[in-house]
Amino acid sequence: MKTAIIIGSGLGGLSTALRLAHKGYKVTVLEKHSRAGGRLNLIEQDGFRFDMGPSFMSMTYELDELFNSIGILNPVELEELDPLYQVFFEGQEKPRLIYKDLQKLEKEFGDIEPDLAAKTDVYLKRAAQFFHDTEDKVVKSNFNNKLEYILKLSRVPLKHLPYLFRTMWSEVDKTFKSEEVKIIFSLVAFFLGATPFKTPAIYSLLNYTEMRHNGYWRVKGGMYRMVEEILKILNSMGVEIIYNTEIVGLGNYNGKINELVDQNGNKWSADIIVSNSDAASFRGKILGRKNYSEKKLDKMHWTLAPFTIYLGVKGKIDKLMHHNYFLGSNFKGYADTIFTSSISPQKPYYYVNSLSKSDKTSAPEGCENIFILCPVPDLRYKNDWSDKDELADNIINDLSERVGFNIPENILTKKILTPVDWAETLNLYRGSGLGLAHDIDQVGAFRPSNKDEELSNLYYVGASTTPGTGLPMVIISSKLVTERIEKDHESI
Repeated sequence: MKTAIIIGSGLGGLSTALRLAHKGYKVTVLEKHSRAGGRLNLIEQDGFRFDMGPSFMSMTYELDELFNSIGILNPVELEELDPLYQVFFEGQEKPRLIYKDLQKLEKEFGDIEPDLAAKTDVYLKRAAQFFHDTEDKVVKSNFNNKLEYILKLSRVPLKHLPYLFRTMWSEVDKTFKSEEVKIIFSLVAFFLGATPFKTPAIYSLLNYTEMRHNGYWRVKGGMYRMVEEILKILNSMGVEIIYNTEIVGLGNYNGKINELVDQNGNKWSADIIVSNSDAASFRGKILGRKNYSEKKLDKMHWTLAPFTIYLGVKGKIDKLMHHNYFLGSNFKGYADTIFTSSISPQKPYYYVNSLSKSDKTSAPEGCENIFILCPVPDLRYKNDWSDKDELADNIINDLSERVGFNIPENILTKKILTPVDWAETLNLYRGSGLGLAHDIDQVGAFRPSNKDEELSNLYYVGASTTPGTGLPMVIISSKLVTERIEKDHESI
């Protein structure tokens, strides 16, 4: 029987395990942590249950495709968010509600942006054309080399070429008049860990996926239900997951990996190895590749690191929805400096998810479950997080003031994770939340390949290989790497 080892049990690794097991491989998953899921994880504390990382999903049809590929219907129950989210601007008491329905959206911004529905429709249609003209050629394709990638790009209609050389901000800037509306259309880039002032305009396609194509969806029972459902299926397929096992090096190798070595000196072998660890840092840290030395990795562009707070609060906070953004002033100044600052932001921008608004089982009765994410500099720029309590208090006090509820006096449980915690727990390079950023020189064939350059049986899946970051992207990544393995090893 063909055998495969998957290093890491993030969504990319688990999805690949499903696909390979279905194709007849005997699959073993090795996981450093004590629980599967990677960033898509769970925190349980004092009767509260929190989504550790992702709290919503778009492009949910990719989740359907994953289960359909192994011959079953998607067992995960999803519920669309409507409104999509709300945005609190500094100095404004009333938040702005963001709807997919453009007439509702126009009414919400009628005081500052005339003809918003028509403008948004034009903007989204342009983004839709780019999305559908490139999805199969670029996002859902494997590339053997950069030339092949460039040739595929050349088949994309020429009208899209300017997208590659303009920024996302320049697209919203020429479309909308109001600063607030421009910021709202840029949030999807910012909270994916990239500044819209440097992110290519191609990522306006994310506005299309959130506002027209598929929307935002929550998972009934919390996001970790996705992992639990996959684990049930893997168990029924005979896939073994071995926890508290970290791969630290190679044993015998000669053109292919014959042995992996874990932290206890145990040796593991299989016909195929798939790493769900970061595709760039694994090459440097485990394989010792000069092109991926720390010095070279540090010169790459990484997404912002997460600073996360998990609060169980007594009482109900009426102003919060499932999905909320809290913004300060001077968006450009903030976005330009936050990436490389060595100090914590004084007036931080942050995202708040209140799972208890849509899932009563996540908190005791009469209580609220609050997850706060503040994008911060990675450990290259700020490696001392001894001020974590100060930053957390700063955010909590700001949130309290803006929602009109005394949170500090009603906290029943609290947990803080800094970039150091994220780096150590999940092997995220320098604490970067979503791996490599999507600069033009870090997408497609310019991203670390999902097939190793030297070792014939080593492959990669996840956020820092093709096609990129985000839950639907890593599911697509699992499809691409499985196709690659099938093509390379049909005779195994």
